[in-house]
Amino acid sequence: MPIRHDSREPGSTYRPGETVLGKTTGSAFLSTDRAARVRGLPLVTAGVITNNSVESTVRSAGDLGFAVTLAHDACYTFGRRDWRGVARTASEVHAKSLSNSDGESCRVLSTSEILCDAETSYPLSPCPP
Repeated sequence: MPIRHDSREPGSTYRPGETVLGKTTGSAFLSTDRAARVRGLPLVTAGVITNNSVESTVRSAGDLGFAVTLAHDACYTFGRRDWRGVARTASEVHAKSLSNSDGESCRVLSTSEILCDAETSYPLSPCPP
C-alpha cells in the first residue's frame, strides 16, 4: 500500500483506484491507520530517505509486531553532514541507516532476494541458488 508524504510538491501520480495513505510524520504508521489495514500481513518496505522516513517506518512496524523486510535497493537517501560536521556520501548514510535497522526492526534484503523468497511460497519461475 503506497504511502504519500503530504507536502506541497505538485505532480505526484498514483494508479486509479489505488488506496494511498497520506502521512504527516516520518513513520508511515504514526499518522495513519496503516497498522489496522495491514495487520497480520508480512510487510516489504521501500522508499525515499532511508535514514528518515524509511528507518522510522520500519522501527514503528517492528515495535508494532510486524514482520518487516526492507528492500535496500528500492530505497535511497542523500548525502549529508554527520553531527561532527563531516560530509557523508549518500551511500554511507544509506549503509549506516540499513545497519541501524537490520536485525533490530527488520531484515534487509535486495529486491531479487525478496522476490526469490516469495517464489518459495508462490513458484512461478526458478530462482538462482
